[in-house]
Amino acid sequence: MANQAVLLLAHGTPETIEQIPEYLSNVTGGRPLPPEVVEEIQRRYALIGHSPLTEITLEQARLVEIELSHPSRKNKNAARVGHPEIPVYIGMRNWKPYIADVVRQMRADGVEEAAVLCLAPHNSRTSVGLYRRAVETASATDATSLRMDFTESWAQHPLLIAAFAERLSPAWSKLSAEIGAPVPVLFTAHSVPIRTIQASEGHLADPYAEEARRTAALVVARVPEIPQWFFAFQSQGASEGPWLGPTVEETLQSIADSGVKTVLLQPIGFLCDHVEILYDVDILFREYANKLNLHLERTESLNASIPLAKAIADLARLGLERLSRP
Repeated sequence: MANQAVLLLAHGTPETIEQIPEYLSNVTGGRPLPPEVVEEIQRRYALIGHSPLTEITLEQARLVEIELSHPSRKNKNAARVGHPEIPVYIGMRNWKPYIADVVRQMRADGVEEAAVLCLAPHNSRTSVGLYRRAVETASATDATSLRMDFTESWAQHPLLIAAFAERLSPAWSKLSAEIGAPVPVLFTAHSVPIRTIQASEGHLADPYAEEARRTAALVVARVPEIPQWFFAFQSQGASEGPWLGPTVEETLQSIADSGVKTVLLQPIGFLCDHVEILYDVDILFREYANKLNLHLERTESLNASIPLAKAIADLARLGLERLSRP
């Protein structure tokens, strides 16, 4: 039997503000950004102190490794945690540990087959597609390339939905009790340029927007007492052309105009805290809501969620099983 492993792919984030120009160059593929854009991003990182994306991602991988190694998890002969039968690696597209370096390490460790998952459950050419291209390029550099099974989308996995519902339900109940009435919920996912998800020659329309909204609908079905919910795309970029909407700002304005005074936001497009949550939601959107006389709270991010780890482990097992078939 081939030596198998799991490779989780994530965005990556710099450790210091001084590293942000190099990091942004990785994000844009070397395309220079105006100095004022770099300075603004540095300001945002300074306000949140530090992006914990890398640390949280490593903890998520550790929890997945536990799920895969636990004797009760499908394999009675699994090794103890710390010496897992199926190790879990983390590769970042835009910062250390880079995907290419991690793939080289996997080869050096004797890994022959890998279930590969992107820690972004909604499939898009601008996110998941780029991760897939990066890992396939890294793996195909010599004759000993890894055999890989790549999971493109897992937006409707029951355990992912359960993980979001587990965060949403107590937060919604607490906030509703505090104000004495059921509060509406605003779900968000990261926006992308519209041109990147439209149908084009050789490409069908991108499923990203539909998948993100579907995840929100499935989460609401788990918390049916929620009376009203909205969906918006956040963190639109500065590149040319329109980005996917409606924006959070437009949606908050509409909610305030309807007479609502309190809203609970859940970012269902993200699996852990990072700058798009700690700055965009906790600072930018909260300040914007305050100007509308609207009180905004958000749910805790999934971060070290056990249902999330179980979902990823389940998907990894399915990928490894596909690789093991003749």
